[in-house]
Amino acid sequence: MSRTPVVEILRSETSPGAVVVMGWVRTKRDSKTFSFIEINDGSCLANLQVVADASIGGYDEGVVPARTGASVVVEGTIVASQGQGQRWELQAAKVELLGAVDDDYPLQKKGHSMEFMRSIAHLRPRSNLFGAVFRMRSRMAFVIHRFFQERGFVYVHTPIITASDCEGAGEMFRVVTMEGNVVKTGDAEFFGKPTYLTVSGQLEGETFACALSNIYTFGPTFRAENSHTSRHASEFWMIEPEMAFCDLKADMDLAEAMIKYLVSDALESCAEDLDFLNRFIDKGLIERLEFVRDRVFERITYTEAVELLKASGETFEYPVEYGLNLQSEHERYLTEKHFRCPTTVYNYPREIKPFYMRKNDDGKTVAAMDLLVPGIGEIVGGSQREERLDVLRANLNAHGLDESHYEWYVDLRRYGTVPHAGFGLGFERLLMFVTGVANIRDVIPFPRTPGVAEF
Repeated sequence: MSRTPVVEILRSETSPGAVVVMGWVRTKRDSKTFSFIEINDGSCLANLQVVADASIGGYDEGVVPARTGASVVVEGTIVASQGQGQRWELQAAKVELLGAVDDDYPLQKKGHSMEFMRSIAHLRPRSNLFGAVFRMRSRMAFVIHRFFQERGFVYVHTPIITASDCEGAGEMFRVVTMEGNVVKTGDAEFFGKPTYLTVSGQLEGETFACALSNIYTFGPTFRAENSHTSRHASEFWMIEPEMAFCDLKADMDLAEAMIKYLVSDALESCAEDLDFLNRFIDKGLIERLEFVRDRVFERITYTEAVELLKASGETFEYPVEYGLNLQSEHERYLTEKHFRCPTTVYNYPREIKPFYMRKNDDGKTVAAMDLLVPGIGEIVGGSQREERLDVLRANLNAHGLDESHYEWYVDLRRYGTVPHAGFGLGFERLLMFVTGVANIRDVIPFPRTPGVAEF
């Protein structure tokens, strides 16, 4: 008999009858003649209650030594539960202990801090919180692909190793080869030139957009930024669509539609996990997500945003001046206090944006946009790309970048250039938004941050 997932049993309208369930013991209560065992196999948040009479096969070998964290196989029959809060329970006919647990098993039935859970990242998915978070991570990844596939986008795999610095900030991890414990450099460069872990798949993505029209990438990216904030990690995942024959307005339209699509699916498909997160992590989570789903997003220029912030009467830690980047506190003020909904800020000063963004006719700003959401701030950053050859070359020069390093990118403007645009969505920031979890380290399976590369 094959294994039946717990989620199938708990959601059944009629009893599945005889089943085999495999999972891990969450709790166990013993009496002289029977035991109640709560089993979870990770397929859903809820546990399945097993009632094991002391007379069944394998009771002494399977039930008695089974403590919290142990793995078991239970054969039996699903019957209507006599207890409250559950429709079905499993009347065990046989229990087999697969994996015993040592006395020092750290996930006992009590509260644990997020910091402690990060120290046992190999075990934390077994907890209710992280089971919910990572099931939602899986669902959101699937829905992202569905969103683009439904719209005819082509999925492109861009390189993880690159010789280009997309953002021009220089905060990149260098790829080197080793001979013993010695780094080989200079003439011994493996690829014949300095290479790095990618900070973005955008530049390579543009080459495919200029052939296939609408494409997207979804993969890991890396920043060697020595930041210890709750929103930054050294390794994270990015979704980056690129669209040919597209301007900034269409770019903003797509980003806003995508956020609404993802939020709507989370509310519909992840109700059980969202309810748990709403009760124990962020009591306003579901209300906020419903608000985002139902509300039209606001749009405001960067110049208007700066003027609004300066006139707000708020005391900010970081100054608000034209020509400075908006900080998280500024972004959250706009979304949480002023507009009280997601807000897209666009047309930023050209001096604070990368070389590839299209210069507007005013000569002062570029066609860039950031989509801000309550509780997080920036979740999407994008722009219309500079498609004019002479302007792109001037931008490279103004940013102190060697055009020869971007020769292939410049070629796109020489051979059939077209207006095109795209954006980057930080997957972990999206997950922070839809789960209410406040730290990026807690929505990625094995966080990589400065000084931390465990597991």
